[in-house]
Amino acid sequence: MKKWAGILLILGLAVILLIRYGLMEKPLRKQSAFDFFNNHPPSVNVEDYLKDISDGDGAELPPKKDVDYSGFKEKPRFVDFDGLGDLYSLSNVSKEESGALLVWSQMRALLSRSDALPETAQGIKEAAVAWKELLSTIRKDKALNVLDDKEDKDCPYSVSLFNATLSRDGSILEIPCGLIEDSSITVIGIPDSEKESFQINLVGSQLPEDPKSPIVLHYNVVLPGANLTKDPIITQNTWTNASGWGKEEKCPDHGFSDTLKVDGLARCNTKIIRSNREDTSNASLLESVKLTNASNGTAHASANFPFVEGYPFTATLWVGVEGFHMTVNGRHETSFAYREKLEPWLVNEVRVEGSLGIISTLAKGLPVSQDPDLADIEHLKAPPISLKKRLTLLIGVFSTGNNFERRMALRRSWMQYEAVRSGQVAVRFFIGLHKSRQVNFELWREAQIYGDVQLMPFVDYYSLLSLKTVAICILGVKILPAKYIMKTDDDAFVRIDEVLTSLKGKGPDGLLYGRVSFESSPHRDKENKWYISTEEWPHSSYPPWAHGPGYIISRDIAKFIVQSHQERNLILFKLEDVAVGIWINEFKRKGHKVRYINDDRFYNAGCDTDYILAHYQNPRMVLCLWEKLQKEHQPNCCE
Repeated sequence: MKKWAGILLILGLAVILLIRYGLMEKPLRKQSAFDFFNNHPPSVNVEDYLKDISDGDGAELPPKKDVDYSGFKEKPRFVDFDGLGDLYSLSNVSKEESGALLVWSQMRALLSRSDALPETAQGIKEAAVAWKELLSTIRKDKALNVLDDKEDKDCPYSVSLFNATLSRDGSILEIPCGLIEDSSITVIGIPDSEKESFQINLVGSQLPEDPKSPIVLHYNVVLPGANLTKDPIITQNTWTNASGWGKEEKCPDHGFSDTLKVDGLARCNTKIIRSNREDTSNASLLESVKLTNASNGTAHASANFPFVEGYPFTATLWVGVEGFHMTVNGRHETSFAYREKLEPWLVNEVRVEGSLGIISTLAKGLPVSQDPDLADIEHLKAPPISLKKRLTLLIGVFSTGNNFERRMALRRSWMQYEAVRSGQVAVRFFIGLHKSRQVNFELWREAQIYGDVQLMPFVDYYSLLSLKTVAICILGVKILPAKYIMKTDDDAFVRIDEVLTSLKGKGPDGLLYGRVSFESSPHRDKENKWYISTEEWPHSSYPPWAHGPGYIISRDIAKFIVQSHQERNLILFKLEDVAVGIWINEFKRKGHKVRYINDDRFYNAGCDTDYILAHYQNPRMVLCLWEKLQKEHQPNCCE
């Protein structure tokens, strides 16, 4: 009996083993390559990783930890976005004029991907409308040899409206060429209690199929009213056809945080906040304010709220680096950070509505195209480039269409270095199309005069900036071959002599040189300009990357980026400087050595002594820095 029991036990165990083996060979669900690589990440040798990092001056070492950013991804399909075909109609463009479109044709595959960046479809659609308008304007210009209605096509420095009467649509002041940094809009008016509120709206251009125009800034002022029954408040917001109203920001606001800054300024004046926290229900206080002469500012000081019914005010809304700022009667009241797709260059009119008597509306500091004397043009033009000899450095400058003054300041300053004038270094501006017909035609003229502009076949939305980085690499690899490729911005001052000196001895391969960030994480706050969802980047950290105001990569990395683009293997990511870090990490995973060289002399916010690159420099400061270098021969800052 025991013998048979033992046999049965052995047979039972054999059956169980066979069943388990069968399950191992034939899993219930077929495992994809994506699952495999995510569940079995390749190991990383930290010591080998550290050996690839340069010990150059000021270099930071990355953290000693294994992070795998890889993951299998199917190749994207080709998608024919609405308007893409229209962008590749080059009628009316001669061979001589096509110098501004050297990269244009090679961008089509990048714009046709099914995994395209956010706003690609919108950027293409709006660019197609702008491109058709531009081609039509070019055709008329060639036929007449002079623009008809030229005054209507110019970009004026200022526009104004006096003693306007509010119609059903409000008072409208047109802004022909958008706003730029330091532009300002001043409204002088007298609030009344008829509707107990008024609005100042910065409105963008409207596509034919859109029901309404986008609102880049909605500035709404609620007054206490004739019977003092309402709490005075300022609210700021945005509106788009796609998303509707955004997140409202109030001033005063009980939950307001003083830590939130825009260009270093509080989003809400603390005096208004204090006023809100005090007992403002006492009507006698407001009544006393009404009896005060508001024109001398005492009403403003007494009640803290900047707008009072029946008394004039002067409100100036000015454009900063990070957002809009409102001052009323000389005091800063509110600040509002720019939101995605809603930037100053999009504004084409100021619309004032509601319970307000307008004395005047003035917009000044607007973008103006630069027309130098003929004698100046020759030494400002891009010098000829010899294709027989490789450039040492190609510098691609990110710019927006209406930043005419910034580009001219660069041409008159660091683009006058001998290395640039001799053809050793080439500098090119990479600019998307603008939604304004005037801006695009002025930009086209500028490109033909100076020969240093490369137009991009999309509208210049922030989320599409990394497409420009690919374009710079295409130019530096296939069209104007260069040993090194640099990316910078049109508000940066670059000491080209020091850049070239610093590159000597660093080797021609596997180089990322600039202000390198070795430890950084995605911003998960949806209201942050650099917000990244877990779908866009599921990892908790980024690979090393260099800050966007200025960095340099070697030719082999640029070539890898171009090849990956052509093979549709390039990971698209909307933060362009982080995107380059991601691409370089992929380059490294392919077995190439990478040297991350950090140099703190690349200043990404301002200027300091012994700078290589100074950022956030307006045209006046750029010219000042150049003058100091010529006179003092020292890299001293202007402010």
